Amino acid sequence: MTGVAGGKSIAELGAALRDGSLTSVALTEETLDRIDRQDGQIDSFILVTRERALADAAKADKERASGVDKGPMHGIPYGLKDIYDTAGITTTCHSKLRLDNVPEADSVCAVKLREAGGVLIGKLATHEFAFGGPSFDLPFPPARNPWNRNHGPGGSSSGSGAAVAAGFLRMAMGSDTGGSIRGPAAYCGIIGMKPTYGRVSRRGVFPLSYTLDHCGPLSKNVEDAAITLQCIAGYDPLDPASANQPVPDYRADLGKGVAGLRVGILSSFYKGAEGLSDESAAAIEAAAATFRSLGAEVEEVAAVSPYADYNNCGRVILLAEAYAIHEQDLQTRPLDYGRLTMERIVLGGYLTAADLMQAQRQRRELCEEVNTGLFSRYDILLAPSSLSPAPLIDAPQKSFPVSWPMQTLPFNVTGNPAMSIPVGFSKSGLPLSMQIVGKYFDEATVFRAGQAYEQATEWHQQWPAMGAIADASAA
Repeated sequence: MTGVAGGKSIAELGAALRDGSLTSVALTEETLDRIDRQDGQIDSFILVTRERALADAAKADKERASGVDKGPMHGIPYGLKDIYDTAGITTTCHSKLRLDNVPEADSVCAVKLREAGGVLIGKLATHEFAFGGPSFDLPFPPARNPWNRNHGPGGSSSGSGAAVAAGFLRMAMGSDTGGSIRGPAAYCGIIGMKPTYGRVSRRGVFPLSYTLDHCGPLSKNVEDAAITLQCIAGYDPLDPASANQPVPDYRADLGKGVAGLRVGILSSFYKGAEGLSDESAAAIEAAAATFRSLGAEVEEVAAVSPYADYNNCGRVILLAEAYAIHEQDLQTRPLDYGRLTMERIVLGGYLTAADLMQAQRQRRELCEEVNTGLFSRYDILLAPSSLSPAPLIDAPQKSFPVSWPMQTLPFNVTGNPAMSIPVGFSKSGLPLSMQIVGKYFDEATVFRAGQAYEQATEWHQQWPAMGAIADASAA
């Protein structure tokens, strides 16, 4: 990575902005130039807000020159998944149904990032309505994986993951209903942080599932994710799901290491699972060994409900709630949806009230198992993000397959904070990943553990060769 950004973190760029060796305008101009030159390879952006970005950057420089310091995000470029409302800027959800949708107000996250002095670069590609995809029958092309453009970047925060992995941005906002932050992070070799349910307001973000949706950042390293969550976390009385919990200093415990932490490996979730690659299994085992070498007490979880119980429970809730959200448009404008999106959402129409009630009953039992059971013995849990590297982008798509490579949905069901972190690369050069899962509202320990692992390894220092992206379909 070269140029004024030079692969620096948000904290490092912030230091350069404060000591005057860098301006936000210069950083923003370089960011826009790289997107102009290289995004055509991966299609991570739906819309680049050039004039807004340069105005935001000039304002940040002026404020800083006058002695105003809004914190680590002041003058830093970022992007928003195109389900986040932006006042006066289209929010399309990557769908024909919302091409003309221009919100009158910003989403809460957009407000908080603006107040923190962030520079909005643009709106990022997503799977349609954060659900169907990757699809080729939508108004915009699907985002591609910067490590190999013949592979998908994961979804549904596809553009956010691709843009951060490509080095266009240090941070981009995503949303996570069944893994839509952690999935792109896993496939793109970056950090994806799903906070505790209720930690971040979802107001102004188009919903997929009222009780499973989470907002959070995708970033290049752990500290960048902690900085972002510091900006966006907090109680919102107008979001019914928002939790009135104090927000700690997420960077306070970074650097404390993991010595003495009790770590449980959810090995039963993935060992013997259909689609598990040997490389993914070996990478998780190696990551567990790294935690042991750093002084953590690591053991396999002895007893936990089958992964399928968590997965099936979450699927019923997701499909039922998604169908309720889209029912009217499905009845009046069904052909305006992409094929895959429509096929997935309509499945919810076949569920009964009894199905949903049984899933919600089971959900309470699973939440109890994790938070009263497992977290009485462990400080964090380790689990796969995905059972295998990113698939080919044009691989055949089933409407809603029984088996799914992502193993992220359980922690949408329980609402625990969960972070995807890179743990290696496949022989074909694609990223491998795992999840670090924490107690309710204990994102700080997740960040602490993640940074300790990050500093003991080199995976976060790797960048794809954007000047000559691998283009071998055999990979």
